[in-house]
Amino acid sequence: MAENIKVAKGLAGVITDETSVSKVMAETNSLTYRGYAVQDLCEKCSWEEVAFLMVNKELPSSNELADFIKTEKEYRNISKDLLDVIHKFPKGSHPMDTLRTGVSYLGMEDERIWNNSAVVNMDKYIRMLAKIPTIIAAAYRHKKGKAFIDPSNELTASENFFHMCFGKIPAKEVIKAFDVSLILYAEHSFNASTFATRVITSTTSDIYSAVCGGIGALKGPLHGGANEQVMHMLKEIGEVKNAKKWILNALVNKKKVMGFGHRVYKSGDSRVPTMTKYAEKIALFTGGEKWIQISNILRDTMIKEKNIYPNLDFPAGPAYYMMGFDIEMFTPIFVMSRITGWTAHIMEQAADNRIIRPLSAYVGSPQREVLSIEERKP
Repeated sequence: MAENIKVAKGLAGVITDETSVSKVMAETNSLTYRGYAVQDLCEKCSWEEVAFLMVNKELPSSNELADFIKTEKEYRNISKDLLDVIHKFPKGSHPMDTLRTGVSYLGMEDERIWNNSAVVNMDKYIRMLAKIPTIIAAAYRHKKGKAFIDPSNELTASENFFHMCFGKIPAKEVIKAFDVSLILYAEHSFNASTFATRVITSTTSDIYSAVCGGIGALKGPLHGGANEQVMHMLKEIGEVKNAKKWILNALVNKKKVMGFGHRVYKSGDSRVPTMTKYAEKIALFTGGEKWIQISNILRDTMIKEKNIYPNLDFPAGPAYYMMGFDIEMFTPIFVMSRITGWTAHIMEQAADNRIIRPLSAYVGSPQREVLSIEERKP
């Protein structure tokens, strides 16, 4: 029967399950979280409100938000043992590798590791939401040879992250742009990393293992790592005067141009206008206008020549760079955001679970006889 099966490479166009977490609304060109347009969430809500929404299905009341933030702040510290482990990481390690190990260690510290009830998983979620930024910042400081900065429970989540990384908090406009990036990166249906977390969850494994699987998938340059590659590309171009020639040469030589195209969006990623607006605001504060100018030339040329539009990684990469983050930090920041979407899907999968086990179309050799070593041809 194999010859009659049409294989959808990459599961393109295949619906594997139902979800109530997010949807791309084609009629309004909007990505929605629990029915709310993401661009509206960016303008009207804080990052903490969206982090609550993703797993609780509704935006919080003022009391619910206060309780959620209080718990998140209480969980920000990491153990001395985990900090000692981070201090032993090779300084050449990629932050996604150190983060994956850090989350795995959180799981080993949690005595409730096999308790997958909704109540306990909700608590584990807030625990990871609070501690993942601390792990990232601690590993960053270690790599730089600098002392660890304790988290502050007087700051918002985004302010605290800048505090732990750099020992200072930037202008409120930069913090708002960072919040917006977290909201935009929070969730995007059955992408590779989210699907990986659902597959792991379907085996009734624990939430930490599922998140580690998500981190492993997100690390790839064709997924979360694309925002890093965008900035490497912009730095290779270097100056505005080089941009047009670079992109035309890349197209002639069929070179992969990072930050363009998307499996879901064919006429433009609905998240890009919002992130671009805030990237442009950051440029005004940091003097990074040339990165915006280079990006605009690449975008306009790519659309004109190939009718291919940028995705969220395209403006997010230079935005993070202008905020002061090393390029290899971009994808771990993505994890800080996507832990919300991953957990929403993990809990959804667990609530109505069936192990995910697709079939394959075999294209190898037919069944054959095993010959002795003397009978085998050299």
